[in-house]
Amino acid sequence: MVATKSIKFLVVFVLALTSFSAFAQDDAVENNLVDSPDEIRAYISHHLKDSHDFHLYTDNASGKHYGFALPVIVWTSKGLKTFMSSAFHHDDNGTVVVDKGDAKLVKYHSKIYELDANATTLSFDEAHHPTNASKVIDFSITKSVFGMLLTGLLMLLGFGALARGYKKGNTIPKGFSRVLEPLVIYVRDEIARPNIGEKKYRKFMGFLLTVFFFIWILNILGLTPLGFNVTGQIAVTACLAIFTMIIYMVSGTKDFWAHTLWMPGVPVILRPVLAVIELVGFVIIKPFSLLVRLFANITAGHFVVMSLMALMITMKASFGPAVSTGMSLVLSLFIMFIELLVAFLQAFIFTMLSSLFIGMAVEEHDDH
Repeated sequence: MVATKSIKFLVVFVLALTSFSAFAQDDAVENNLVDSPDEIRAYISHHLKDSHDFHLYTDNASGKHYGFALPVIVWTSKGLKTFMSSAFHHDDNGTVVVDKGDAKLVKYHSKIYELDANATTLSFDEAHHPTNASKVIDFSITKSVFGMLLTGLLMLLGFGALARGYKKGNTIPKGFSRVLEPLVIYVRDEIARPNIGEKKYRKFMGFLLTVFFFIWILNILGLTPLGFNVTGQIAVTACLAIFTMIIYMVSGTKDFWAHTLWMPGVPVILRPVLAVIELVGFVIIKPFSLLVRLFANITAGHFVVMSLMALMITMKASFGPAVSTGMSLVLSLFIMFIELLVAFLQAFIFTMLSSLFIGMAVEEHDDH
């Protein structure tokens, strides 16, 4: 009974967040005066990118931006520089120069540049690339980094409580742990055991659980008004895929490497060719399939939601503001419900494929 209540609370909480997200982002499109198709595309592109701050709302009357800043930490030619992103005043066109003593910094298209010594503003070539500035090494706490830290904290709190309950001898978890336990058992019994095997699955459960909940929680946060798009950043999905690759390459058994590098039962002249193909598959193709699948699906989902929200602008002239807003809101909420399923599905697919690749590497082969 308590578990049912916890699950109902979780569902209601997530649906409330996604509904509020649709309203908030509709309002953001409306109040940022996004009118033309080019402006809409630019707005969606900006939403999908990482950012050095959280921009929640803009008051058109005063031109004031509402949100909160994040720490900027960059390594310049003059050493390490730190300050809050509010110093850029939400500027993304390189017009606001932050003077940090011996270094002048600007932000252009979400990237921070260091101006040359005698420059006072950015200059551009024909392709609109900066010509009088150099990129810095950026260690900033961006929106995506903040999302990953928040997800890590939520996982520590949730699983810490679950672990403490087990240590105390509680056979039945209490509180929110009742929601986590079925998901942990699901990953164990439906993903790890069938793909890795009864003898070796426990060794990899920590990684598989971390990957599953990390991706799932980040996907859920991406549906909130905070506008996270962490798993839609290819650098993040690439890192997750590389971790999987390292684990199954390091954990590979002697039989795995023998069958990969010198396949039994195959003509000797073909074995070097097949070995190269197998290595390319394990080192490039399999990680690439993992990172692209997650990145593309999450990015496409955000793009579709934002495009449907933009219908209120593009259809306003034809159907009026009331009808266009209503249609946009209904379609957006419908896609939001689908995105809830996709959030879980992508976490499941990434974890399933990771366990499958690991299982292939640790399987004991029989030559006879």
